[in-house]
Amino acid sequence: MNISKPLYPHLLQPLDLGFVTLKNRVLMGSMHTGLEEEKDGFHRMAAYFAARAEGGVGLIVTGGVAPNRAGWVAPFSLRLAKASQVEEHRLITDAVHRADGKICMQILHAGRYGYHPLCVAPSTIKAPINRFKPRALSDRGVRSTIRDFVTCATLARDAGYDGVEIMGSEGYLINEFIARKTNLREDQWGGSFNNRIRFPLEIVRGVRQAVGPNFIIIYRLSMLDLVKGGSTWEEVVMLAKEIEQVGATLINTGIGWHEARVPTIATMVPRAGFTWVTKRLMGQVGIPLITTNRINMPEVAEAVLAEGCADMVSMARPFLADPDWVRKAKEGRSLEINTCIGCNQACLDHIFARQSATCLVNPRACRETIMPFVKTAAAKKVAVVGAGPAGLACAVTAAARGHQVTLFEASGEIGGQFRLARQIPGKGEFAETLRYYQQQVQLNGVSMRLQVAPTAAELQAFAEIVISTGVKPRPIDIQGSEGTNVSLYPEVITGRKLVGARVAIIGAGGIGFDMATFLLHERSGPETPAAFMGAWGVDMEYGGEGGLGEVRREAPARTIYLLQRKTSKPGVRLGKTTGWIHRSILKKNGVKMLIGVEYLAVTAEGLRIRHEGREQLLEVDDVVVCAGQMSELGLAKELDALGMRYHLIGGALKAGELDAKRAIAQGTEVADRL
Repeated sequence: MNISKPLYPHLLQPLDLGFVTLKNRVLMGSMHTGLEEEKDGFHRMAAYFAARAEGGVGLIVTGGVAPNRAGWVAPFSLRLAKASQVEEHRLITDAVHRADGKICMQILHAGRYGYHPLCVAPSTIKAPINRFKPRALSDRGVRSTIRDFVTCATLARDAGYDGVEIMGSEGYLINEFIARKTNLREDQWGGSFNNRIRFPLEIVRGVRQAVGPNFIIIYRLSMLDLVKGGSTWEEVVMLAKEIEQVGATLINTGIGWHEARVPTIATMVPRAGFTWVTKRLMGQVGIPLITTNRINMPEVAEAVLAEGCADMVSMARPFLADPDWVRKAKEGRSLEINTCIGCNQACLDHIFARQSATCLVNPRACRETIMPFVKTAAAKKVAVVGAGPAGLACAVTAAARGHQVTLFEASGEIGGQFRLARQIPGKGEFAETLRYYQQQVQLNGVSMRLQVAPTAAELQAFAEIVISTGVKPRPIDIQGSEGTNVSLYPEVITGRKLVGARVAIIGAGGIGFDMATFLLHERSGPETPAAFMGAWGVDMEYGGEGGLGEVRREAPARTIYLLQRKTSKPGVRLGKTTGWIHRSILKKNGVKMLIGVEYLAVTAEGLRIRHEGREQLLEVDDVVVCAGQMSELGLAKELDALGMRYHLIGGALKAGELDAKRAIAQGTEVADRL
């Protein structure tokens, strides 16, 4: 008898919590989407969460809901504090339960991170990432806040939630009480560690007493603060044991405060890079532990569980990228998963800009009610020219809708600028998007024509034409720029041209930063967790407060100058949540950044510039040009000459800074209109 081995046996195994059983070990982690503040937000959240429940996730946790006004993340954020607010939450819980899912509501008190003048904290210490200074809670205020948490949890139960997650990490209010860094109180809520953890223990104890035994309580425990004055490992273990005793059902892992200067979820963080922290706690408590951060594919999640790092895995952004993540894993279709690449560009960056979140690789995320996928009633013959991100999104979406699609690509490989991006250290995940599109091209019957650049005349047979021919690098026009020591960025990234040990990069936008990173690291393959932790000063032995250690410094591979004509801050258009990481990498590797530069000439000795009114020679071996892009519009001009109608998307429509978020969204939106 041929008995096939079950797929992902640990990941897909049910988890018995005593009073309820979760269908698998996958938690959709909490993430604020901005829908919470939208006018029709509850209807949109109901559709958003229901789609993930239909996709098979074991348990969902909502974005943070404040227990009172002082706990708002921002003015008029979502709050659950009175019975009149319960009914609208039932839109969410009913939708999830109809889809055979389970959902918990996260209770989050922002504390000193609250971006409003009502914010409070254990002590009057302003957060470095907030302009508002908090008011210190009085003893009466502390007790009132505990009651508000309990009331919020009770109302969540009444609204049909299967449980709550009590947010005790990431530097929010509960975490602020726990850490010596932010708790300078001298009363019963401060001083000794036993006093500092009294606040979370009273909250969990009160919630359990109010909601009864058959209600899930997840406690989000900060297992690695990554700030000075944070908890020691011994304190983490002590708190975990106490949290179990007062009634928690599950303990979820929290990594890093928002003000910590260590990347924790960006794409350069190794996959499952922080699961070692949760593994240290395994066996110390009797309730299940959940691990998190940069787990994005079933193989990764299965290995984490098989190696005993946790009892369950939490993923938030991967469910933005693909609501059917679990179903595809269960059915052996992991190659069809639209993988989260950890870019933050359309999710966290949107939230910080007060916009609703979506996803770079899945622009339907959080827009399920306004961008529904609809099959076409009238199939058309469609030509898409250019197989970069915009063209790929358009081609596979149009084909999935039922159109007959031919995708032309002048080179021998799909991907466009993503083929370059995946070569940058820390951006290897971009290859996953190309793998996903390659699968979708095959599954949806797109006719792929590689190494073919069609003429306008050849496109006359198509009912719809989409031009996504992308961009080409903009050359520079200075004396000596035609020399062999001057290269355009694609030549260097692809290895067609090699550069020396001293390099000047002209252009300090996103591509310039990527080029500097590329030239600093002469290595291949993903960084190991140990190497990453050493480079960012994380102590995996956890010998001190917050888990911080010495930063391991290595000599950079090259001497690099990053130059720009503008006088603005280099990389000013980098992502809100990741730009600081890129700047930090270049700074600690000694990259010299100069602004307001006038380029005079390239010579055999180097690059002559004028900077701050003084002429100087940068003695470099090579100059790499990252001075922007120009749209590839040759074919579009041919079509214009013949009076042929077409759609223009991606870099062909607008070059500027490369923007995959815009490109994929445009490709999807055009395909939806065909």
